[in-house]
Amino acid sequence: MASVVDAAGEPIPTSSVLMSAAKHIEIKCRPENVEFLKCKKKDPNPEKCLDKGRQATRCALGVLKDLYQRCKDPMEAYVGCMYYHTNEFDLCRKEQHAFEKACPLD
Repeated sequence: MASVVDAAGEPIPTSSVLMSAAKHIEIKCRPENVEFLKCKKKDPNPEKCLDKGRQATRCALGVLKDLYQRCKDPMEAYVGCMYYHTNEFDLCRKEQHAFEKACPLD
């Protein structure tokens, strides 16, 4: 399995990483995501919402970095399971529980 972070320690937002951290991103980045969606709804021109999109992306990457720093081993186990099982949550409940226990949802 590929690493959760690159050589510089920055998170690599693969589908397995994003799926594993989705609940945390949902909670911590709600304001940024809501603003981005409002912008998209107001103006379908993608160029008009680039700044809001960058803010949402920056938030998600910050959450991934924070999770990795605080819960490295449980996160790697959960992401590894999700990667191996093609993002099937039902096959990774044990790893999900350990990850969410180590890094509880705020």
